[in-house]
Amino acid sequence: MFKMASRNAFTIPIFVLYCFTTFFSLTTSKSTIEPCSNSDTCSALVGYTLYTDLKVSEVASLFSVDPISLLLSNSIDISYPDVENHILPSQLFLKIPIPCSCVDGIRKSSTTSYKTRPSDTLASIATAVYGGLISADQINEANPDAGISDPSVLNVGTKLNIPLPCTCFNNSDNNLPAIYMSYVVKPVDTLSGIAARYFTTLTDLMNMNQLGSPAIKEGDILAIPLSACASKFPKYALDYGLFVPNGSYAITASHCVQCSCGPGSRNLYCTPASLAVSCSSMQCRSSNLMLGNVTTQQSSAGCNVTSCSYGGFVNGSITTWLSSSLQPRCPGSQQFPQLIAPPTVVPDSLFSPAPSPSEAGGFPTMNPKSSVVPSSGAGIGFPPANGPAGSASGTSDARALMNNLYSFSFLLTLGLVFKFLLSIPL
Repeated sequence: MFKMASRNAFTIPIFVLYCFTTFFSLTTSKSTIEPCSNSDTCSALVGYTLYTDLKVSEVASLFSVDPISLLLSNSIDISYPDVENHILPSQLFLKIPIPCSCVDGIRKSSTTSYKTRPSDTLASIATAVYGGLISADQINEANPDAGISDPSVLNVGTKLNIPLPCTCFNNSDNNLPAIYMSYVVKPVDTLSGIAARYFTTLTDLMNMNQLGSPAIKEGDILAIPLSACASKFPKYALDYGLFVPNGSYAITASHCVQCSCGPGSRNLYCTPASLAVSCSSMQCRSSNLMLGNVTTQQSSAGCNVTSCSYGGFVNGSITTWLSSSLQPRCPGSQQFPQLIAPPTVVPDSLFSPAPSPSEAGGFPTMNPKSSVVPSSGAGIGFPPANGPAGSASGTSDARALMNNLYSFSFLLTLGLVFKFLLSIPL
């Protein structure tokens, strides 16, 4: 009798530990963490799928970013009247530009804040409002002075810091300029599909995210390198370290300068912005060339190229520099990323998810215009609940259902293990 008790006393904890390890490995999502030891800030992106119809200004407010920067990061034309109040459709995927800082030895964005609204919980803010980019526990830990005693009961109007995940990796990928996007894996995603969508390789994604295999699951947060054009501004410039993803735009110098990274290019090209008002001079010194102007003169030795380029925003002034070079041939016209009209429907895509389950209360699904995901990488998840300005429920219920299924399977397995161990004869 003593032998059996001793053996079971040793064996049962081992099996219990194994079961718990297996259980939590099934339910815990992976996230890419970049340790850091300095105060440098880099340009980064987060991939975000709108949980409901939102104005451009509302999306910008959620992430504490400039609405114009948000639009240009997605190559959306800012010349449309009252574009900041344009309503973007639910389930639209956007790349949100954020500054990535070093906080407590880990890269994260520390500039995003959120003011709680009626019926908000930490879980709904994390899962619905911010699309799984952060967890309820992370929000709680980042706000020790918010007086949160119950994560399901929040005082309306409480200001919360939202430390979004981000990575810098020296803004380099295989020694080439890159900007990194934090991307939440959708149910329809595969690692090879993500690699193809963002013009990278499976190997690169696995190495970057320290994956032992291509297996990923819903809710994982991946760091995805996007080819970019790098600025060469001095460190004392306010926009030092500006990186612009290939095929998109950025605005700087108090909305006076617009920079682009053309298709297939790695050369940042800056011109006066269409919104430029009350801006400092953009003319290159000792020249009649304005910012962005390029002149060419063919000669027997090659092509003499003179250009007026942007040198950064310093002490409230736009700096420019004039450069001349002899090139083998004259450059062609500058290629600009294609601008799109402010979206009113979710673009069609080859990636079509399974239909969403019916709502369990709340607002009805708000995107009947399209049942497919956009080509930029969004997946149609379950309509979330309890978000600002209205939403559809389902995300929390769906995840709770999955967690309940995992719990049931875990308890059933644990019960069978105990029954088996107790039945072992001496």
